Amino acid sequence: MNRLKPEVFRLNQLPENLINSMYDLYYQYYDSTNQDMFYKDLTQKDYVILLKDDTEKIQGFSTLAVLKFEFEEPHQAIFSGDTIINHEYWGEQTLSLAWCRLAGQIKAEAPEQPLYWFLIVKGYRTYRYLPVFAKTFYPTWRYPTPEKYQALMDYLAKRKFGNYYNPQTGLIRFPTSQGHLRETWAEIKDGFASKPDINYFLQRNPEYYKGDELVCLMELCDNNMRSHARRGFLEGFDMKPEPALQFIK
Repeated sequence: MNRLKPEVFRLNQLPENLINSMYDLYYQYYDSTNQDMFYKDLTQKDYVILLKDDTEKIQGFSTLAVLKFEFEEPHQAIFSGDTIINHEYWGEQTLSLAWCRLAGQIKAEAPEQPLYWFLIVKGYRTYRYLPVFAKTFYPTWRYPTPEKYQALMDYLAKRKFGNYYNPQTGLIRFPTSQGHLRETWAEIKDGFASKPDINYFLQRNPEYYKGDELVCLMELCDNNMRSHARRGFLEGFDMKPEPALQFIK
């Protein structure tokens, strides 16, 4: 199977036919969703990373928004939206490298400001990206979340999701699911539930399969990122001048 090719678009430059293809792929894996919900969520994002095969067919994508806010000082956060990859390409690292490269470009636009990855996790596969990407992230079984970072997570989650966020549990729970993995894809493989990261995720988000989402955070910076992620991040950071225009369609 050939390697996938990444393309990164600003949302306002994304053709309608590609949006339709994204939804078709998303619908194969997610239940309790429809086109209107998908499009509404997409309009709240700034960038889309597409993964295409040799025939130009979309085999995966990830959406994200850049949040600018004051938290004692100016900060930025990348908020991850919908992400899916055709299961035949699971284990392929094109998306993670492209995502980290884009994160580096965003950091380069305001290098003096802290930049965080703010994500809400409703599947154990997504949670497992955190220890692959970062040396330090929250929450984890490895160490307690420092008060400063818990306050930042609470601030971001409350700002974006209001009363749907419960700071006592760290979970976002909607009255009805806003989209969750179909049962086939939500099942945990035999033996996986005992792995420390997956076990911890299940303890923190036991009803993930209903669409509950666990608020997570990591700082995106050179000294907090692991080898593969760090390489992509620094590649993006070094794309100068106009870092956000060279890699983005």
